Amino acid sequence: MRRFAFVMMLALPLAAADQVATDKGVVEGTASADSKVRIFKGIPFAAPPVGALRWRAPQPAASWTGVRKATEFGSRCMQGHIYNDMMFRDPGPSEDCLYLNVWTPAASAEEKLPVMVWIYGGGYGAGAASEPRQHGENLARKGVVVVSMNYRLGVFGFLVHPELAKESGHASSGNYGLMDQTAALEWVRKNIAAFGGDPGKVTIFGESAGSFSVSAQMASPLAQGLFQRAIGESGAFFSATLGLKTLAKAEEDDAKFAAAAGAPTIEALRAKPAEELLQAALKEGSVVRFAPVVDGWFFPDTAYAIYAAGKQSQVPLLAGWNADEGSARAIFKSDPATAANFIKRAKDLYGEKADAFLKLYPAASDEQAERSAQDLAGDQFIAFSTWKWIEMHAATGKSREYRYEFDEAPPAPAGGVARGAYHSAEIEFVFRVLVSKNLPWRPEDFKLSELMSAYWSNFAKTGDPNGPGLPKWPAYGAADGYQVMHLSATPGAAPDVHRGRYEFLDALASSK
Repeated sequence: MRRFAFVMMLALPLAAADQVATDKGVVEGTASADSKVRIFKGIPFAAPPVGALRWRAPQPAASWTGVRKATEFGSRCMQGHIYNDMMFRDPGPSEDCLYLNVWTPAASAEEKLPVMVWIYGGGYGAGAASEPRQHGENLARKGVVVVSMNYRLGVFGFLVHPELAKESGHASSGNYGLMDQTAALEWVRKNIAAFGGDPGKVTIFGESAGSFSVSAQMASPLAQGLFQRAIGESGAFFSATLGLKTLAKAEEDDAKFAAAAGAPTIEALRAKPAEELLQAALKEGSVVRFAPVVDGWFFPDTAYAIYAAGKQSQVPLLAGWNADEGSARAIFKSDPATAANFIKRAKDLYGEKADAFLKLYPAASDEQAERSAQDLAGDQFIAFSTWKWIEMHAATGKSREYRYEFDEAPPAPAGGVARGAYHSAEIEFVFRVLVSKNLPWRPEDFKLSELMSAYWSNFAKTGDPNGPGLPKWPAYGAADGYQVMHLSATPGAAPDVHRGRYEFLDALASSK
């Protein structure tokens, strides 16, 4: 009986109490219900950025003795309630928030699986790695190690001040949230092999501000060599949306904020309780009031200049956006959505170029005008910047690019109205977690989710999304008409039919 009991113990899923040695100490995680994915949550990758470390580059985490439980998400970084669709599973907002999570299907450190490091969106003002729609377990089942991290947001992540520049050691301030992301990538390089991942095969991927961050990490010399592939879902630093401020402009704006908060010096700002500082920042209004800047350190120049010079990370890039990123209301404002009003708006915006514009964004009927307004809003918001990113990398990069458009409209909630393929709608599909939202999902939705997670994980494995049984995804380039993979219930690649729109917007931007 004793021998039988011993044999039964050996048969139990040991992964349920798995321990992994990191460079700071041993962590103990849990396992999925079927024991096929080991899960580690809330691992510190940097010291808590509190007290004197508020507005400093991330510092090394402290070592610990014994075994640290890694079974709960770490607190999300300080933020207000900004987006109604964000749901969290962490203890709540805190300055002590620099934690990451690992989902690994590897049974041992010998497997050396590709690694996918996720960067969440939220306009640099909200978001966290604990969101259910970003849960990494199901994506990890595609044979990749999935990592997600928190990074500082808003005033805590992006305040600029001359005193901070003086103490930095490199005459710059701001971009602490972006440096947090880089610190998490450095943690991955040092530690992911112990979780069965390959530190030489790392893919960074993100959505919205997370996609902007991917373009930023590619641009920054601080992140060179920390990843080998990149995926961007909706957004990059190549337009006015979430555009990079100059350091001088940011210093001017943030000095006014500090004065209004009654704390003009960094010593006084650091003395303020985090919640008081947060509330003062939220009064500024815009979600992206505190955001990345050309600081001379993380960003030695604008993203445009860095890519134009070919100084970005030379890695394969997969990027795209969703079919319904914008809202026609952003163009019509309070006016009725009519063809006449759209034509008037076109003349107001583009003057003598209005006729050329209306050929690309036609308004032969009220219905067509409303769709054109929605397209223009989406292009201004997200599409153009992502297109320009792909184009710039294709022009000066030494790797292949793959472009997509997500066309599938998630089903409407009970009693609600479908919103089309709206901004962020693809996240649940990539992570294979449609059930994280209570919607009447259809079989074709689950099929598309399987397809997209296969494309994304294949790209992480080889730098090419293609694989057996998948519709062919051609590389992006002029030779084949700039092929775009349309991700929908009937997926397939086709030449870009909207290139004229982006070239029109590009010419406008170049003329300013």
